[in-house]
Amino acid sequence: MKALLLTAPTKLELVDFPNPAPADDEVLVRVRACGICGSDIHGWDGSTGRRRPPLIMGHEASGEIVSAGPKVTRWKAGDRVTFDSTISCGQCHYCLAGQVNLCDHRRVVGVAPVEYRQHGAFAEFVALPARILYALPDQLTYAQAAMIEPVSIAIHAVGRVKIAPTDTVVVVGSGMIGLFVIQALRWAGAARVIAVDLEDKRLALARELGATDTINSGTGDPVAEIQRLTGGRGADLAFEVVGISPTLNLALAALKRGGSAVLVGNLSAKTDFPMQAVVTRELTIYGTCSSAGEYPLCLDLIARGTIRVEPMISAVAPLADGIDWFQRLSAKDGGKYMKVILQP
Repeated sequence: MKALLLTAPTKLELVDFPNPAPADDEVLVRVRACGICGSDIHGWDGSTGRRRPPLIMGHEASGEIVSAGPKVTRWKAGDRVTFDSTISCGQCHYCLAGQVNLCDHRRVVGVAPVEYRQHGAFAEFVALPARILYALPDQLTYAQAAMIEPVSIAIHAVGRVKIAPTDTVVVVGSGMIGLFVIQALRWAGAARVIAVDLEDKRLALARELGATDTINSGTGDPVAEIQRLTGGRGADLAFEVVGISPTLNLALAALKRGGSAVLVGNLSAKTDFPMQAVVTRELTIYGTCSSAGEYPLCLDLIARGTIRVEPMISAVAPLADGIDWFQRLSAKDGGKYMKVILQP
């Protein structure tokens, strides 16, 4: 099969690679669409250490089943599917509690930390455990279905807190995940969602997708503006969807006393954390990681048009163009693109 193989940091090659052989409880999927994730870019350049060459990356994908192992009874050749990016064991304490994202033996498709190597979907075929597959609604295209994983991150994050109709929620960061968080918040019942970002184009899209107010944090004092919009009280909830010190501190400063923050972004391993403000203002902090069984809900939300994914798809290109797209996405102006989907 043809595959994009990471052979060294910043070096991708389109190669002939052996077809994966599915185990007894696995299926072989012909990949029809696979999105380039921001984590793939940081893995490609070697900065995370979680994509050690040689590796086929790619975990945001959809396709159709080619064959199934002898222990697989639910799926058959021709079924249109997507899959969870997390391969959970299904047997540990967390899996049995429904927290598959916290699995003791968690593996991520298209990732190779020191502990394991799991080839991904920047290839014509990928072998996956049948238990992590989900059927596609007939009306979804493969490109739309490849967006399920980032949508599930947003839905899981919003599910970490209770949303009241009277809540004012601030979302710091209007990149792709932030835009999905905004849509998920409106679906969950939040009447007022304030989007904060540095780029006016993204803020315009945030308003189109459900933000009631937008603030460009590069042209004024965003915390003062949030105070003004909330009558001097501050926001009830804040979602930080970047993961660096300035945006973390902004999200926490935007909260009212007793407010809650959900930390979604993780660009930095460590940040400057305002401990005294969190303690004296009695703020509540929630972490959120991946998703935990929300795929069926996300598929339904996209199929019904409640969550719109098309505005975030910047380009759909052949797998062979992936080498060029990694270069473009890693450039200084790469942020102008949201999601690029490759088609093997």
